[in-house]
Amino acid sequence: MNLPNTLTLGRIILVPVFLLAFLTRLPYGHLISAAIFIIAAVTDGVDGYLARRNKEVTNLGKFLDPLADKLLVSAALIALVELGQLSTWFAMLLIGREMAVTGLRAIAAAEGTVIAAGPWGKAKTVAQIIFIVTNILAGAEGFYLQGAALLLEVPLLWITVALTVWSGVDYGMAYARGEFAKGPERRRPLKFRFRLPFRKRPPR
Repeated sequence: MNLPNTLTLGRIILVPVFLLAFLTRLPYGHLISAAIFIIAAVTDGVDGYLARRNKEVTNLGKFLDPLADKLLVSAALIALVELGQLSTWFAMLLIGREMAVTGLRAIAAAEGTVIAAGPWGKAKTVAQIIFIVTNILAGAEGFYLQGAALLLEVPLLWITVALTVWSGVDYGMAYARGEFAKGPERRRPLKFRFRLPFRKRPPR
């Protein structure tokens, strides 16, 4: 097993360790679980970078990498709901979106098309990680940044919701337009377009 796949497997192993630290009444459990989540999230970018740089992309890695991501994020969201730090609807929105995109990727793969992560999907992932870590720290009693985490919790939630919905729509519409068939490098994300409600006056 190469290094990128080893890192990915390590991320999967960190999931029960994260849950143990977060859901049990360990001293500084919230801080420990936040650190574990950050380490696991960092390995997500590192393993992909190493695989591409060293040309070690394998079918096992293509299977394990998205699996590890979904296990980690889903475990964190469900744990936050269990502790009453997160609304169920939000967790279901994020998990449902991941399942929908996974299904879309499976359909595309059956048609011989690979759906790569777009800019909106990457932005969603970053916002999701920041929100989960902030939410974990918001429940850390006695932590000196707990107040700041509580203030940022709601704005980050709505930012994550917006990016989650928009990135999902972006994937769906791009697939419907057949853009993925052109290759992921040529895939263009959706853009907001605004038109003036009046016509421009011609120059005199």
